[in-house]
Amino acid sequence: MSDQRKEYQFFVDAKRYTTSNSSLTGAEIKQLAGITASYQLFLEEEGDKPDLQISDGEAVNLEGETKHFFAVPPATFGQE
Repeated sequence: MSDQRKEYQFFVDAKRYTTSNSSLTGAEIKQLAGITASYQLFLEEEGDKPDLQISDGEAVNLEGETKHFFAVPPATFGQE
């Protein structure tokens, strides 16, 4: 029996991170990636599906396909 813990990979702004947790909240992902807490976090979806905004308290399951996230500074939408 192995006591080695499974590692889960995910990407934030194209940089790879690993964790032994099978799920993380938006806040935990931002903290691990060193992203400012006020930034918005999005989970990239495939094809034409819209990317999902991940709130700080929302948990994301990291099992299965590798997840790709990106961070956006606050108040950048709709500005001219």
